[in-house]
Amino acid sequence: MPADTDTAAITDDQTSEIETYLTDIAQGISQLLPESAQSSWQLILQHPILGALLIALVSYIIAISFRSLLANLVGRITGLTRPSVDNAVMKDLRKPIFNMIFFLGLSLAVVVANLPLGGITLIKIFLSFITASWMGAVIKISTLALQALSRENRFQLIDARTVPLLDLTSKLLSIMIGSYVLLIIWGVNPVGWLASAGIVGLALGFAAKDTLGNLFSGFFIVADAPYKIGDYINLDSGERGKVCAIGLRSTRLLTRDDVEITIPNGVIANAKIINESGGPMSLRIRIIVGVAYGSDADQVVRLLLKAGTEHNEVCKLPEPRVRLRGFGASSLDFNLMCWITKPEDRGRIAHELHMTIYRLFNEHGVEIPYAKRDLYIKQWPKDNSQK
Repeated sequence: MPADTDTAAITDDQTSEIETYLTDIAQGISQLLPESAQSSWQLILQHPILGALLIALVSYIIAISFRSLLANLVGRITGLTRPSVDNAVMKDLRKPIFNMIFFLGLSLAVVVANLPLGGITLIKIFLSFITASWMGAVIKISTLALQALSRENRFQLIDARTVPLLDLTSKLLSIMIGSYVLLIIWGVNPVGWLASAGIVGLALGFAAKDTLGNLFSGFFIVADAPYKIGDYINLDSGERGKVCAIGLRSTRLLTRDDVEITIPNGVIANAKIINESGGPMSLRIRIIVGVAYGSDADQVVRLLLKAGTEHNEVCKLPEPRVRLRGFGASSLDFNLMCWITKPEDRGRIAHELHMTIYRLFNEHGVEIPYAKRDLYIKQWPKDNSQK
């Protein structure tokens, strides 16, 4: 019996505290209202159940109205470049605007109803719904905004290669701020959680040091931008291909054999990178040709220049150039240097230039030397069978 009496006393104390808290909220709302609305508010307080239902109905109607009105207004204020992006932003804003107005109305209805038990819990649940709704909307809208601002148009404000970094940062900030607000709503002290998160983060850092290394390397690659999507790069480990994706953990290359290679960013960050697409000019290819001694050098230069200038995919500026590079063991060594716009076409264009040069040399009698050996027999061996 004494135990039951203590439980009843504790329940009565908790109920009294909740009623006092809700009464204080109602009085605070009454002080914020203008004098013209004081009489209506007092009438609602005198009939709490009917007043709560009325407030819930009015908040639902207002939420529906503002869901469309404010979403369109914010969509125009953003000034984004493409209507499709504007429509996506407004679509993502409709739900949090509706939830905010409607659940705030329900919270006010709970205050007016002055529920003896569960009133504070319901208000916390409603505020949690509002916070979660806005957190999800901010994450989606930040991604859309970064994509819109990084597109190549006159309103481009963000470099496309920094979008993954900014996108991840914005998502992390949204989740952290939203989680902090949720902890405050439920009366949880965030300091203890932050200390625990620091210890857990330290343990995870040791356990996943390779993954974190790739992650930080991805940050530096995005910030330093040694290459971008679409560039052709060569690594000192032998990989060569077109950059088709730059992630925070790895970079993917598409080779000339149409094979995709995934390379961790930690490896690329410590590697020597040759970016064939990153220079101020187009890529230069070099065709090495040897002609026999005694050939007309001026004629060889003219034929090589003709092969370079007549190719449709060789750049006109800079013009093709021919240089005599040296005197070989059995040939005069010439170089035909041409510039092309697409590194992926280097092999094919070099093949076509070789074919054209070979045809021109045959037509004009220019000899391409090849290895020759003369065999001298000092003495024929004796035929022992005749003896």
